[in-house]
Amino acid sequence: MAKSETSVGSEDPSSSRPWESYHTVFTNAKAGMEGVDKEKVQRIVYEMSKGSKYFENEEKKEAYTKQKIENMRIQYSKLTAQDISHHQKIADKRILELEATRDLSRIWLHVDMDAFYAAVETLCNPSLKGRPMAVGSMSMLSTANYEARKFGVRAAMPGFIARKLCPELLFVPVDFQKYNHYSNLTRKVFQKYDPNFLAASLDEAYLDITSVCKERGITSGEVAEELRESVHLETGLTCSAGVAPNRLLAKVCSDINKPNGQFVLPNDRSAVVTFISSLPIRKIGGIGKVTERILKDVFGIATCEEMLQKSSFLCGLFSRSSADFFLSIGLGLGGTDTPQYRTRKSISNERTFSATEDEALLFQKLVDLSEMLSADMKKEGLFGRTLTLKLKTASFEVRSRAVTLPSYISSSEEILKHASKLLKAEFPVSLRLMGLRMSHFSEDKNGIPLDPTQKTLSNFILSGAASGVRTSDYRPLVSDVCDNTFSVDENCCPTYCAETSCDLRDSSKESKASDSTYSCHVIGNINEELNETVVPQSSEPQPKVHEPTDTDHTIKSDKVDSYMGQLEASSCDRWEIGVNCTNDEAGSVSDQKQLFLWVDDYKCPICGIEMPPSFIEERQEHSDFHLAEKLQGEESGNHHRSFLPPQRAAQRGHTGSSSRQKKKQKSSPTASKYVPIDAFFVKTNQNF
Repeated sequence: MAKSETSVGSEDPSSSRPWESYHTVFTNAKAGMEGVDKEKVQRIVYEMSKGSKYFENEEKKEAYTKQKIENMRIQYSKLTAQDISHHQKIADKRILELEATRDLSRIWLHVDMDAFYAAVETLCNPSLKGRPMAVGSMSMLSTANYEARKFGVRAAMPGFIARKLCPELLFVPVDFQKYNHYSNLTRKVFQKYDPNFLAASLDEAYLDITSVCKERGITSGEVAEELRESVHLETGLTCSAGVAPNRLLAKVCSDINKPNGQFVLPNDRSAVVTFISSLPIRKIGGIGKVTERILKDVFGIATCEEMLQKSSFLCGLFSRSSADFFLSIGLGLGGTDTPQYRTRKSISNERTFSATEDEALLFQKLVDLSEMLSADMKKEGLFGRTLTLKLKTASFEVRSRAVTLPSYISSSEEILKHASKLLKAEFPVSLRLMGLRMSHFSEDKNGIPLDPTQKTLSNFILSGAASGVRTSDYRPLVSDVCDNTFSVDENCCPTYCAETSCDLRDSSKESKASDSTYSCHVIGNINEELNETVVPQSSEPQPKVHEPTDTDHTIKSDKVDSYMGQLEASSCDRWEIGVNCTNDEAGSVSDQKQLFLWVDDYKCPICGIEMPPSFIEERQEHSDFHLAEKLQGEESGNHHRSFLPPQRAAQRGHTGSSSRQKKKQKSSPTASKYVPIDAFFVKTNQNF
């Protein structure tokens, strides 16, 4: 494959056609593009893209793909005859096991609307009929009608490239409200044939028509014909259908006679094997551009049948799940059972726009997304806790930032509040796409935590649960952590994290963190008196409660950085935060110096969640929730110290006496102003 080995956009003097090696989604054929001059499309896309940020990103992706192929070739060359024989036995056995799962008793129909968005616009504006038209703008196209596809215009293509391919192309703005309306009309028709149909998108669905065929005594082809006619009568739109023994093949079949056609694959093993044998691997859902190139360039696999012929190599060089997927394709196997109803895991929306670094404009985009997400959630009665912000930069780098909240939310105001903080952490940045996703839903859909026994900090104080701990008997947090290992439900903690390879940490801050004085920064969120309560470094109990001043409430970033220290958490128990609790060291807090410290100024030492230093309030709440979890664990266990084995209790008593013989450590100059947060609960509880 000489073409694939030429880097994207490389100007090799010996090659006068550099566009031939330019692989993009725009050059992949769709229904209605069979007679398109592919070389012309590749050349125009190459010339229009060259020098752009998109082109640079494609070059990076191409380099990564080439490296991946090269690595696979190296592994391929290392396989000995003995290895191949061994993996062939494994493959033969696995093929027999997969063949035993073949189910030819079900009849599945896949229906796909023809150029749905464009067809809806043409239906609403008949003057567009017969003219090349695309839904979208000069920035990006959502779809194109079949007249435009003859020129190589397709969905997911920038409008300016499409206009170059087809100078007469008309642009129509996107109208999702209109598309949703017609989608609902089609789904009413689908329900008549399968009440439990699976909607794959606005314009396609899977239907199990087995019972319809049996009950009415008609063939699957007749059901498909009738369904397509019903959709046309209900909406005025055409659709294509594919019928097969499983969903994977049904989707392939629906694309064969597009537009406004159908194809039926009989429920017969020989018919399935014959059909799949010559089918190009790219026709299968789940095999994209990169996988196709690896299979072709490394193994020489171009059709589904060849996957079985090269089964030993697939089993030898791919994981068990990937190998099973490839072998299933070679056998023509797919899903046949009706998936059980599953609750929604997430809900999201996103929008693409011209690249901009205007913060005001980006915030307005965020406002719109927050309102849309909130409206969608309220429509389904959903409340969520984990909010994710998706960003695509002007250089096509994709980032995501997430925050897990202490309570369930659905209002646009709450969504915008937390999404804004995530976005601010990225500035300055130039973006071309923004999206919001909410997940971690409440099952009862009313915002109440799933665990009815889970208490809030306020309830904990008001219930008098803290009154059993005497201030005079209080021990520092580190000693308690040493004596008792906790288990924490991460779902109950407010957490912020970054899900990207980009490092937000400033190297200068890291160096400050390593040299800083270790301290514990525990923040309460019940009332103003808990906004700056820090566990002291002195092991002596503090009898006096600090009354916060205005200065105490002002937290500068450099002061927060001084609290941070580097910490290596135990891989076995992340609650053992680097503190040695044995022998004479257990009673001394000042010797240990590591209480609640953000690892590398970024990561929680208890749950491992990453949270940027700029999220000051959230980091304060996060540490407070971990401490609250500990206090509630003590309350539910009726003071864990009483459950310690006698030997352990004796050891602790000895340790405490030994530590008192040591030279007194100097306290922090401000230590007398603070009390531990649970000691504060005991003090304030007397006032309720």
